[in-house]
Amino acid sequence: MSNSIQIRLSEMRDAGALMEIDSLVWDTRSTPAPIQWNSREHYLQKCPPGNQLVAEVGGTIGGYVGFDYPTPLSSNRHVLDINIAVHPDFQRQGIGQRLIEAMKAWAAEQGVRKLSLRVLTTNPRAVEFYQNCGFVEQGRLVQEFYLNEKYVDDILMYCML
Repeated sequence: MSNSIQIRLSEMRDAGALMEIDSLVWDTRSTPAPIQWNSREHYLQKCPPGNQLVAEVGGTIGGYVGFDYPTPLSSNRHVLDINIAVHPDFQRQGIGQRLIEAMKAWAAEQGVRKLSLRVLTTNPRAVEFYQNCGFVEQGRLVQEFYLNEKYVDDILMYCML
């Protein structure tokens, strides 16, 4: 399976598949607010081509890792904020790990020194996944969100490249 995974920068033609992954993956366990795209154009405005690495598995988009600078400041250009989603049909097959490895390599080539991300305490599988990929906690926003009748911490994690 892993030999048939191609990782590349996203293209315009990927928008529909990426929107579908977002609708399947992001819920109140994994994000403080639902991700809803009004249209393909809306998606492409917020997530332009080249703003994600995608994992193509036998011609199907199995997952992505999105990235952006945390601020517009030039003094912050050595950091990228990332987010990752793997289609439920492709989870637990090593695609997420391959995406993170590719993200680290691509970011280092761009001169990036640090990857950062946020993950909710309601998503312990994701926290463990990130730890296994070399991310460590750098801070925590305690009781940052109120989801499903309880307060939830937002964990800030990073990995130096």
